[in-house]
Amino acid sequence: MVDVSCIIINFNTSKYTIDCIDSILKNSTKQLSIEIVVVDNASEINDFKNLKRHINDLNGQVRLVRSKQNIGFGAGNMLGVQYCEACKYYAFINNDTLQVSDNCLYELKSFMENHPDVAVCSPQMLDEDKNFRVTIDHFSSIQREILRRPLLEFLFPKTYLDRKKRYDTPTKVHYIQGSFMFIDAKDFNQIGGFDTNLFLYYEESDVCRRLLKEKKKYTYLIPELEYIHYKGASTSKNILIKIEQKLSLLYYIRKHYGWFQHKILLFYYIFRYFFTSIIKPKYWKLFFILLGGAPISKSLKQRQKINQLQSETI
Repeated sequence: MVDVSCIIINFNTSKYTIDCIDSILKNSTKQLSIEIVVVDNASEINDFKNLKRHINDLNGQVRLVRSKQNIGFGAGNMLGVQYCEACKYYAFINNDTLQVSDNCLYELKSFMENHPDVAVCSPQMLDEDKNFRVTIDHFSSIQREILRRPLLEFLFPKTYLDRKKRYDTPTKVHYIQGSFMFIDAKDFNQIGGFDTNLFLYYEESDVCRRLLKEKKKYTYLIPELEYIHYKGASTSKNILIKIEQKLSLLYYIRKHYGWFQHKILLFYYIFRYFFTSIIKPKYWKLFFILLGGAPISKSLKQRQKINQLQSETI
């Protein structure tokens, strides 16, 4: 059994993935047994070949799995899980990240072993200039979406921690960003892992919430450990991504709060984006999807084509 199985997803950004792999290998101690599984989410063939060449040069230190279809964040990570050896912990790491702290994975493992009530933890995220970047967030809810985070943090500071504060000790939070999630493998497996109905957003919030609800285990930020995240490098911003975010959010609300609260939030967004669309016409597409009930069938997941090239595994 290995200590940590690291899972990385590549989608047309092999340069970031290669740097991420090298960063993990460079900053890992021999005290820790690790494996790295890279899932290529049906990238363009040249990007995949570039990644494959580098991994071949690592002489078996990294396993590469090529999906025939872009299956998204949650399903991509779950595909990676299927190729992992038996392990004590999973480290789900975005490909556009770099390890900063020496022996980061070993230190996270030590923290988890000393805190059996914790299921998920993460280092502090930094930007490419090593400046502070928000790493924690509050579980999504009608209150958060309508009243907004700053007001909730002001009114209920114990429940809604200040996301923009630089903490100096391990801190219990609602959830941490999905760019670096260190998770107890047994707990993760027992709740069924990531919800693969979610294509791009809210997977980390959903899994942390389920671990809290089903396993009574917590999520922690470990601020003395750090990593760099080139945020957004692997996801372009456009109206389709905005639509995907709202579809995922409404799915999440229905799943965790029920039909009534889902409808309240849906009607709020219909009202809000009607007026937004008058000023910014590109939002009419989102408005009409909301008006139709914002079904998850409108997700980008349903628009991914299957690559006829044979799936390749290294």
